[in-house]
Amino acid sequence: MSTRQHTALPKAQILIEALPWLIRHHGRTVVIKFGGNAMVDEELKAAFAQDVVFLRQAGLKPVVVHGGGPQISAQLDKLGLVSEFKAGLRVTTPEAMDVVRMVLAGQVQRELVGLLNQHGPLAVGMTGEDAHTMTATKRYAEVDGESVDLGRVGEITAIEPGAIRALLDDGRIPVVSSIARSADDGHVYNVNADTAAAALAAALNAETLMVLTDVEGLYEDWPHSDDVISRLTASELEKLLPGLASGMVPKMEGCLHAVRGGVNTARVIDGRVQHAILLEIFTDEGIGTMVVPDVSHEGEA
Repeated sequence: MSTRQHTALPKAQILIEALPWLIRHHGRTVVIKFGGNAMVDEELKAAFAQDVVFLRQAGLKPVVVHGGGPQISAQLDKLGLVSEFKAGLRVTTPEAMDVVRMVLAGQVQRELVGLLNQHGPLAVGMTGEDAHTMTATKRYAEVDGESVDLGRVGEITAIEPGAIRALLDDGRIPVVSSIARSADDGHVYNVNADTAAAALAAALNAETLMVLTDVEGLYEDWPHSDDVISRLTASELEKLLPGLASGMVPKMEGCLHAVRGGVNTARVIDGRVQHAILLEIFTDEGIGTMVVPDVSHEGEA
């Protein structure tokens, strides 16, 4: 065997390993929550865009949902507006909501659409307001047993996925900002992007929900061990929820909501790893934590 053939062989083996997963996921919708380091590191952003375009070119239907906490905080600081948090959620005044809307739809989304469209006329940006894709109601937090007003922070009450389905049918990649309008008071609300991605995945009957974060997955016994749980059922996750770190709660609640809403698998993966999405979907091992419904099927990955 020549040296040239020898060095090419591992590449062929990698492609063949991906074949069963390419077949399994072909034509299926994948909802990806874009966040964490992947959202602020230039190399990781570029790799994320490549992964999403790869999914689309491989016959999957990716939908990207994003928030933008760091970018919102930076812009509020620049404008001299104080960022206040209660129960882990940003208190969003009407003035702050204007900034949230501007940053998510006018900055974060635009940049992501631009990165995706370096590979072709694929991505289309929209917010939850567009075509009433997401409807929300005012959300209150509970602090020390009392209900606390968070301003323009909302929770989703309805999803109308028609506009996103139309884009997918046209071969586009929807990029959705987690903003929603209320049917009650007409206000626009800031919605947690993990929650929005999970609700959208369920409404689209997605094959999988993928949540990018800044940890390797769900740890078995944090902080005493860094062993990651590779797979667990919805019921097993529900039992763990009360003891999770606050930052992981909306992500894992989202995964639980998704699989209980008909999504086949939900995964939390490390967005600090380049091409984490491809490693999780197209390799036998995967790299994150996968949540499956209580009645699962053999051979899922």
